[in-house]
Amino acid sequence: MARDQETVLDDYAFLVSETDEKGIVRFANDDFCQVAEYNVDELIGQPHSMVRHQDMPKAAFKSLWDTVQKGEIWTGYVKNATKSGGYYWVFATVYPFTSCDGSKGYLSCRRKASRDEIDAHTKLYKEWKEKE
Repeated sequence: MARDQETVLDDYAFLVSETDEKGIVRFANDDFCQVAEYNVDELIGQPHSMVRHQDMPKAAFKSLWDTVQKGEIWTGYVKNATKSGGYYWVFATVYPFTSCDGSKGYLSCRRKASRDEIDAHTKLYKEWKEKE
């Protein structure tokens, strides 16, 4: 796929990943691997930020981390990067949890964002990036 090429999720795509409390990937489902263009072995043990797109403002991830570290659920729109240099937009919900063994982690579930949602957040995030 060409650099800067958008991958548009299909209506039924449901991207799921799990990280430890430091954001290291412990699980990634097939939809996530397919859209991000990584196989599961390339993701496990790596920082989830490896799919972070450069257009994402720091303020968006500060909001995410501040929310989930308080034990609250975060939702928001995220532009992620693909392995080949493209990108895809998702509406994400991140759930903090504690495992039976006491370890903490985060479960991220993502679905397709609408074109109107993408357009609005592209503009908003551009404004935020300009203030960084």
